[in-house]
Amino acid sequence: MTKVLILSTYRTAGGAAIAANRLAHALRRNGIDVTMAVSKEGRIKGKTWSFVKERLTILCHNLFSRDNLYAVDIANAGESITETEAYQEADVIHLHWINQGFLSFKELQKITESGKRIVWTMHDAWCSTGICHLTMGCDGYTKECGDCRYLRRPSPDDLSHRIWKRKRELYSRRNISFVTCSRWLAGEARKSSLLADQHIMTVPNPIDTASYKPLDMAECRRSLGLPQDKRLLLFVAQSVSNPYKGMQYLIDAMREMQDEDVALVMLGGRTDSIDRHFAGIEVIAMGYIRDAAIIQKAYSAADAFVLPSLSENLPNTIMESMACGTPCIGFDVGGIPEMIDHRVTGYVARYRDASDLAAGLRHVLQNRDKMSGLCREKVMRCYDEDVVAKEYISIYDQCENF
Repeated sequence: MTKVLILSTYRTAGGAAIAANRLAHALRRNGIDVTMAVSKEGRIKGKTWSFVKERLTILCHNLFSRDNLYAVDIANAGESITETEAYQEADVIHLHWINQGFLSFKELQKITESGKRIVWTMHDAWCSTGICHLTMGCDGYTKECGDCRYLRRPSPDDLSHRIWKRKRELYSRRNISFVTCSRWLAGEARKSSLLADQHIMTVPNPIDTASYKPLDMAECRRSLGLPQDKRLLLFVAQSVSNPYKGMQYLIDAMREMQDEDVALVMLGGRTDSIDRHFAGIEVIAMGYIRDAAIIQKAYSAADAFVLPSLSENLPNTIMESMACGTPCIGFDVGGIPEMIDHRVTGYVARYRDASDLAAGLRHVLQNRDKMSGLCREKVMRCYDEDVVAKEYISIYDQCENF
């Protein structure tokens, strides 16, 4: 039996980690021997020594400014995974998001030279750029990086260019099967000077549709203490203050709905920093919730889910909401238009257009009942964990041993 080792910096912190964990579960359900390894638990104030070393290096190169400290990664330090029993017994090494001090270039080089089958799922742009996770319109990665906007002192031979060269060397064997979670990211990756000659496939993230499913709305609202007499919009983010989650556009859209009987429910970190009656709309801040059962109830309690992100790959939150039969509204960016069928399972608003976002909210609230079943149907067809697991099993089987 094929043995698969999934490598991820975190197990449950962040969308990439959740997706990797869900895939491990899906593969086990389909008869695959899977081990998932994450960064060591021995930490200093929550961080590994390799994490600290990497951040210090970035700080030094960025004139000790904390700006963009977590927007880039350089993989100059990491842990030794290749000496573990799980690694040595594995036939397939499946990399996911392995940044922030988990795997170094030295360790990645050992993996590529091992002769094992290697699959690398891209959850953002880092594999295709010098150092950044989000390109945000920059096309430097289509050349050789350098003059990086994330650095205080950019130059043609800056840190981004030097890391670009290390990645070029790492990929030179061409024995990695790259997988993107969205067709959009695959298109972006194929523009990269690093990945132009690489094998790139697209497989979405999976979801357990037995857990994420439609529940009775009224009962969920009673259980969570949410109002029964209002239409509820749900917003979920790991940190609502993250500027890429588009909170300002949501505020502007809400201002256009002040006269409507609507309340906004927010789940995530920093919700306590949001005015409970911003833009004339009642805000119900539930904070950061780890209990999956509560999160599932929140999706079913809502009339619609809104995610005005400025950059996204294939957000788990939209998938979760649709699995619960709750239609979604988001901007036309990244993989969101692949998930939301415009005016069928939700509404895809013009990018950075708060007025169109408000129009989308109204449209979905008016058509919620007929959209709900179609949302669930699409998730079952495209993202159910058994569907996704079979696609990955096929990729494992097709990988060549180098």
